[in-house]
Amino acid sequence: MAMELKKFVDFDNLTNAFAARTDEALKKANFVFSTMQSPTLVKVGSQLMEFSLNVGLPVKGLIKKTIFNLFCGGETLDGCQRATNQLAAFNVGAIYDYSVEGEKSEEGFDATTEEILKTIERAGQFEFIRFSAFKVTGLAHFDLLTKIHAGEKLSKEEQAAYARVHDRVDRICALAKKMDVSVLIDAEETWIQKPITEITVAMMAKYNTEKALIYYTFQMYCHAMLAHLKELHLHSKENGYRLGAKLVRGAYMEKEAARAEAMGYENPIQPSKEATDRDFDLGTKYCIEHIHEIGLFAGSHNEKSNYLITHYLEEFGLPRNDHRVYFGQLFGMSDHISFNLAEAGFNVIKYVPYGPIKATIPYLIRRANENTSVKGQSGRELTLIRKERARRKGLKKG
Repeated sequence: MAMELKKFVDFDNLTNAFAARTDEALKKANFVFSTMQSPTLVKVGSQLMEFSLNVGLPVKGLIKKTIFNLFCGGETLDGCQRATNQLAAFNVGAIYDYSVEGEKSEEGFDATTEEILKTIERAGQFEFIRFSAFKVTGLAHFDLLTKIHAGEKLSKEEQAAYARVHDRVDRICALAKKMDVSVLIDAEETWIQKPITEITVAMMAKYNTEKALIYYTFQMYCHAMLAHLKELHLHSKENGYRLGAKLVRGAYMEKEAARAEAMGYENPIQPSKEATDRDFDLGTKYCIEHIHEIGLFAGSHNEKSNYLITHYLEEFGLPRNDHRVYFGQLFGMSDHISFNLAEAGFNVIKYVPYGPIKATIPYLIRRANENTSVKGQSGRELTLIRKERARRKGLKKG
């Protein structure tokens, strides 16, 4: 579809894009994204951040004032309220995402489950957008998921542990159904994806009988994912449930490629960014073509992809605020996309991660690496932030 078509949203409107940010917040964002321009600084800074926290150096305050406050809503669910209110003032919803990773004990998995249940209860209090999100690795041993994916035989203890994982996810989805809150179950590394797929499909079949409430995540940087989207759509039709489709490009590209090379199997990642972009856009169009059977959550920081979705809605005669179509970006990133889409009347949600500073370090490092490795991401953020700072200075002088 030609990009010369009428624009339904203007991503260059900086007044809308940064309306929720103070001058001080822009100054700090400028510093963080400037740092992310250097892969060396990001690598060294990430290592220093982890080391300092592990040995107990007093760096939490510095981390909180910079990268943590930019990409996370707070350390607790209550601590996210200010960020949530700021977003809501501009008709942008919030997805509470408890971003504590790497739990290894059953007690830890149960505690994470309880926290996710709290996010659903909180989301159920919202008036216009009600979502929650989680990773299955917050509720299960990574090694157990790896073993299941590989088709290895489980011991009785492992079978019992996997049954508990199912139970945790089912508790979350049951409460979501009761509270009418949608749940995004994130995709993770491909070598643990089979059990995540199994669990998510089971939850969709059980709870998506009336509408898409539970969402499966399709990482479109995997070359098999567009076919997988169509396969699960067919499965949903044959089994009488609605497919919840969260489409993203993906978050583990370097790790996936390195493991495939080291272990001698086919790299699951697309051959190029262009191929990923193509399949992402074909995927969102496919979902909107079949919107009476699919709920779409498009998680993208790509301007062209978001433009295209606005045109797909127009092409298929759907309202901008169709309750089956949502745009999503991460907190602290791509505000020029989020706030301008919301201003134009589309459904927009920000992922708002939260958790203790030390526990969210893996998430923060991924954001730092993502902004460094994704071509133009931090550069684009930095350019817009500097333009807005200059615009505000001009207004003050005038």
